[in-house]
Amino acid sequence: MRRLRLAAATFFILTAAACGVKKETHQKALDQIKLLEGKLASAEAENTDRQKRIKGLEGDLSETQGTAKSRGEELAKVRTEKEATEAELVELRRQRDAAEKRIAAYRTLSDRFRKLVDTGKLTVVFRNGQMVLKLPSGILFPSGSADLSAGGETALAEVLNALNEFRDRRFTVAGHTDNLPIKSRQFKNNWYLSTARAISVVQFMIDAGFPAKNLSASGYGEFDPVAPNDTDKNREQNRRIEIILVPNLEELPSLTGEQP
Repeated sequence: MRRLRLAAATFFILTAAACGVKKETHQKALDQIKLLEGKLASAEAENTDRQKRIKGLEGDLSETQGTAKSRGEELAKVRTEKEATEAELVELRRQRDAAEKRIAAYRTLSDRFRKLVDTGKLTVVFRNGQMVLKLPSGILFPSGSADLSAGGETALAEVLNALNEFRDRRFTVAGHTDNLPIKSRQFKNNWYLSTARAISVVQFMIDAGFPAKNLSASGYGEFDPVAPNDTDKNREQNRRIEIILVPNLEELPSLTGEQP
């Protein structure tokens, strides 16, 4: 538009000159044209500068938006990791508390069984994450028999007396033998003998007042030894009855990552 007006002014001045316009008037017109051309050049320069600034601002805006997006994604990732870490800490604290409960129960039982432990009639251990009371079969049963001896009943009664406050807990009684084969009219092999001994102990516990619903019996034969069956002393360790305190659900780590 400015160029059009400038061209029109120039045409007017030239036409006026041809028609005999005074020299002064003609010079003023030329000066006006020069002034207009200067303003036009300045305006065009300003416009070019503005265009550059606009492009620069657009570039800065695009970069800023990209940076903001990147920082937003990073922040979201950090928040997700923070939440995962907090959840993991909660689970670890829960497992720690459960472990502390098991250890406290272990210490309580160990103190109660100190006399029996000191005389070698009983051993209290943790095995496979469970608290286990181990009683040598030689104390409880005659050789090759699943009937409790008088001394065995006495020893078992002492153990159960200390377990009175745990009557509401679940127990598994496991029978174990050494690897020497047995074959008699009553027991075909060590599986039968170990299972029959476990059942005898369970029945004794029921008669002593333990709820039958909280008890179970299992026989392992010679297939879960605690020592190599290479000496008489080691085989004696393997011939045993285990009374296993079954953990409650809240004492176990969750397999799914969810609270029980």
